[in-house]
Amino acid sequence: MFVGNLKETIQLGSDFARRLNPKSVILLQGPIGAGKTSFVQGIALGLSISEDITSPTFALSHHYNSGTIPLIHMDLYRLENSLMAKEFFISEEEEAIQNEAIMVIEWPELIKPCLNNFWKIEISYATNFGRNYKIWDPKNLLTFE
Repeated sequence: MFVGNLKETIQLGSDFARRLNPKSVILLQGPIGAGKTSFVQGIALGLSISEDITSPTFALSHHYNSGTIPLIHMDLYRLENSLMAKEFFISEEEEAIQNEAIMVIEWPELIKPCLNNFWKIEISYATNFGRNYKIWDPKNLLTFE
């Protein structure tokens, strides 16, 4: 699926939020600057979250509770190994389960083996401008391109 600009990215995220349920897990993959956090801003818009959505690269996670479903936004880019990433993920997952929150995880490569049921979204740069999105549902039955 081609997305041409920031406004379309946010709209795609907002539309995607309608497919999510409490405890949904979304893995976001893509290069630096591809629009992962912008997509999460759209998800937050779709969940009626009123707080500003910013990248959690340095904080590792941000929690948003003002919407229809709580949102935990994680970024594992700075973690150095899979043990650190998995320990951090498990602690955040416990809170997500307790609060019935949606989890969105940027740079999830280090924790994929411990996950079973998740949405997977790959973002790549398009040839001249914009981004391409590939979205797989938790059961890998549907692919949106």
